[in-house]
Amino acid sequence: MTDDLSMVSPRQDADGGRAYEGLTYAEVRGFRPLLLDLRLPPGPGPAPVAVWVHGGGFQWGDRRYPLEAMEPEAFWRAATRAGLAVATIDYRLSGEARFPAQLDDAQAALAFLRRNAGQLGLDPGRIGLWGESAGGAIAALAAFADGGVRAVATWYAVTDMAVRNPREADSSEGRLLGGRPVDLPELAGRASPVAQVPADPPPFLLLHGTADTIAAPAHSELLHQALLAAGGRSELVLVPGAQHAFDGWPDVPGLVDRTVAFLAEELAG
Repeated sequence: MTDDLSMVSPRQDADGGRAYEGLTYAEVRGFRPLLLDLRLPPGPGPAPVAVWVHGGGFQWGDRRYPLEAMEPEAFWRAATRAGLAVATIDYRLSGEARFPAQLDDAQAALAFLRRNAGQLGLDPGRIGLWGESAGGAIAALAAFADGGVRAVATWYAVTDMAVRNPREADSSEGRLLGGRPVDLPELAGRASPVAQVPADPPPFLLLHGTADTIAAPAHSELLHQALLAAGGRSELVLVPGAQHAFDGWPDVPGLVDRTVAFLAEELAG
């Protein structure tokens, strides 16, 4: 199946690239259409693509607004100037649907991009994932389930759904799972990247603030260890004194550049 995008026109951006806004990548009966935006670098392509998955405790967030510390266009421009296309996706939040709906949505977005790669100017064989917080968990799980993702970057990701609030149903994890994680161990395991690492996983870059009290740095440390144990390549970067969303760190653009450089290198050629 190929989606009909013949009536969709991209806009030109200031750097000479193109941007598609509000592409419907999936329609699930009973829910709102699931949308993505796509920014392409200048040139004929096909371009490698990084898929951005926003955070928000699985409860809120929006594909259009990446970080409070940076203007959205500056954030995306860092990637397109490195030759990467960036697809930013919405997904069903926990007030709309329980897990694994969020993973299903990320996989549907990957399938849409591959299906329409020719029309959109993308290389379907060079796809990476990049997520923050809850979106980092979704990105990791999607990469593990997909098998064709070439690289993953996670920022301050939640990687174990059973450790923060195991006995609270009214928590980010509880609302995602539909009950107390302690009462749903199998589902909590399916939603936890640390429990889903396959053999020979794709290369990872994990960034996490050492002062993060919302998602402790141990979340990234444990995933890093699990990736290495599975035979993967993983780089863990602990950002000194940074809180969640890198609050308190003076050079967030530098962290963006480091992540973009990792993805550009892994998705090259």
